[in-house]
Amino acid sequence: MSSPCDPEYAPVGDVGAALMMIDSQLKAVYDGRTGKRAEEQRMADQVTASMGREGLDALLDGTCTLIYMFMTWLRAACEEHDKEVVEHVVPTLVGTMRMMPKTFRPEVIPTMAGLLIAAGTGLSPNLWRAQYGDWTAAEMNPLEATAVLLAEHINRISGGDRDFASRLITGALSRADQG
Repeated sequence: MSSPCDPEYAPVGDVGAALMMIDSQLKAVYDGRTGKRAEEQRMADQVTASMGREGLDALLDGTCTLIYMFMTWLRAACEEHDKEVVEHVVPTLVGTMRMMPKTFRPEVIPTMAGLLIAAGTGLSPNLWRAQYGDWTAAEMNPLEATAVLLAEHINRISGGDRDFASRLITGALSRADQG
């Protein structure tokens, strides 16, 4: 039975721009560039401010698409080892969220966990979230950080390859363009 939250009904958004932002955040974390983070955040804020409403919506949808793609890959990896993605990934990421109170205020953690669970069970995270109203400004940084945490988790379990998650997505995008 089809769900109104089925990914086939979801807008894909600007996955390329979302991946660029996530990849930039990952590189900053890996390189330990804490001094440059404020400058990079200022530049990212300028880019998003110049996008307009449609561009921001596309970036938001693209970020949700990344979350869906990352969780789909993680679900397949877990299934290869007879494990359940929701059981093995979500608690780890929620625990990390709880250790980051400046990024993840307690009231947004259930929404971010819900996005992960929706994606992990094959539902579109953005359509799942749309059931509860419009996105709030307070959810924007946690949404981006959730995608970063997922990418970092994938990189770590892939043997520490810091670019694995990004290559996973760019490979999928390349295959989609060819098909």
